[in-house]
Amino acid sequence: MEKLFGQYDPELLERLARIVRDNELGELTLEDGDKRLTLKGKKLMPPPAGMPPTACPPVSASVPQEPAQAAPAAASGTWVKAPLVGTYYAAPSPESEPFVTVGKQVKKGDVLMIIESMKLMNEVLCEQEGTVTEILVQNGDAVEFDQPILRIE
Repeated sequence: MEKLFGQYDPELLERLARIVRDNELGELTLEDGDKRLTLKGKKLMPPPAGMPPTACPPVSASVPQEPAQAAPAAASGTWVKAPLVGTYYAAPSPESEPFVTVGKQVKKGDVLMIIESMKLMNEVLCEQEGTVTEILVQNGDAVEFDQPILRIE
């Protein structure tokens, strides 16, 4: 276990992630003394390579369980939440302009962001027309499943 916790062996992490996914586990926790590693599963799986991108369904504003992910309760509009655990990217490459910015008009089918998970780039598509009024994360931030990312009014 020391290798896993000391250096984060990517091959072992991928095998563990596959176990969580293939067995549809909600969570897998490994402990070694005071060190702890938790892998969280989800029902929504990223598409296999070569498949069209998935759309992120619109989600009404709500107060999530974790305060760090809390969306303002008084805010109106629709929150677009992360459809999977991964890394948020606002643009297709570091040199490119972001897909959306606050104040930008969006329509159904527009790419809002990319979530990288297990070396797969997953485009998150807009499900409604409106204006982006708030973006809660920064480019390169790690995001959790169902974490509020941006608001569309």
